[in-house]
Amino acid sequence: MKPIHTISRRKSRQIFVGNVAIGGDAPISVQSMTNTQTTDVTATLKQIKAIEEAGADLVRVSVPTMEAAEAFKEIKAQANIPLITDIHFDYKIALKVAEYGADCLRINPGNIGREDRIREVVASAKDHGIPIRIGVNAGSLEKDLQKKYTEPTPEAMVESAFRHIDILDRLNFDNFKISLKASEIFMTVFAYQQLASQIDNPLHLGITEAGSLRSGTVKSSIGLGLLLSEGIGDTIRVSLASDPVDEVRVGFDILKSLNLRQKGVNLIACPSCSRQKFDVIKVVNELEARLEDIKEPIDAAVIGCVVNGPGEAKAVSVGLTGGEPNLMYVDGKTDQKVSNESLVDTLEEKIRAQLKLNLNNL
Repeated sequence: MKPIHTISRRKSRQIFVGNVAIGGDAPISVQSMTNTQTTDVTATLKQIKAIEEAGADLVRVSVPTMEAAEAFKEIKAQANIPLITDIHFDYKIALKVAEYGADCLRINPGNIGREDRIREVVASAKDHGIPIRIGVNAGSLEKDLQKKYTEPTPEAMVESAFRHIDILDRLNFDNFKISLKASEIFMTVFAYQQLASQIDNPLHLGITEAGSLRSGTVKSSIGLGLLLSEGIGDTIRVSLASDPVDEVRVGFDILKSLNLRQKGVNLIACPSCSRQKFDVIKVVNELEARLEDIKEPIDAAVIGCVVNGPGEAKAVSVGLTGGEPNLMYVDGKTDQKVSNESLVDTLEEKIRAQLKLNLNNL
């Protein structure tokens, strides 16, 4: 189905995290973060692989100790996807992982400490050709800003960001992106809106500590959706108290819903009602599970009855309308009748066949 609106994205300069372009005309990248103990190299690599297979472009790894930094050296040597290192408090860890090949340094200047320490980190990043993400978080603003504003505000977050942007500017370092995260949606949105109009650096979006899979998905979808619909954002992370793979899937679903990125199956499905001629929910869940490996974009529809079914089914590559009999449509035309017993098998087979045909026609 052809979108009726195209989002005009904010113009930003482009940087590279490993081989992944961020900003400019590059696609909005999706990332997640490992939640294993980084010192457990085997477990961390396994999770990185799962995140990568889910479609992520980037993976962030927390490095809280020097022991974790040594483990990161092993992890980086075996990983196939660009790795961002998350550093707090100890600037010497940032220096160490830069030496070990980190693709990006994520630092929170509010807890890194004195400006001379930030200068050392910047010098190391410059020497190794590594970008930095300035990570401003409402929960860890500098003490003087906490005192000035008495509580976290969008203005306090933006002032914190500019404080560290100014340091990087004085050091002639422009290879950086910025995030302004809070768990409160409007605080996050207003902070990004203010900053986006004043700089051209790439912006990393996220609603921090958004919550569980269900509530966090809702909060992230609303917050990120508001910003992305205005063209703000170059890379995103959906922060969920859930499996990191869920973060990747939700992130891509948000981008797909706004027609900002096409990857995998865009499955249109009715909520089902007593008019349905087959168990829509069961079919959709099973079909979605079977098609998780698909990375190429394709639209499919599963509609339980003939009220909206034909219209939706004709507008996608592969569509199914419940009826007597159920009818399958391919590229807008009736293709075949399908029994309830063979719905999932037939849908999967037809979707994969259409994908293969599309690739052959490229």
